[in-house]
Amino acid sequence: MTRRPPRPPDGTTTGTDQPLGLTTRTRPWEDGTVVALHGELDLDSVAVLRAAVDRALTTPGTVVVIDCGDLAFCDSTGLSELLDAAVRARAGGSRIELARPRPLVRRVLELTGATDAFPVRDTVPP
Repeated sequence: MTRRPPRPPDGTTTGTDQPLGLTTRTRPWEDGTVVALHGELDLDSVAVLRAAVDRALTTPGTVVVIDCGDLAFCDSTGLSELLDAAVRARAGGSRIELARPRPLVRRVLELTGATDAFPVRDTVPP
């Protein structure tokens, strides 16, 4: 088994200007925050997701929609972080919802039973 070498810090690019790792964009919506993910959610990038979600959960009773439409990959570490985020959200009276998971990500959610842990939306809130 080979392991990929560590990625450069978030936001760096290759010579072809393709982003590496995971980037997030957040924006408010009427019930909370949308956190859009772009890239790969794995061992090397879970801290990026954790930081974005924790910022979005600073207000109790909020809904954080994680937009997975541009999430190309999610491994078990990424899935674990999504589940941990849902637990942290519930503890603060909030909730996490997932939006637009690609077939690969949706399949991981289904195979692990994680679809029961999150409401899954087909669209992102306006």
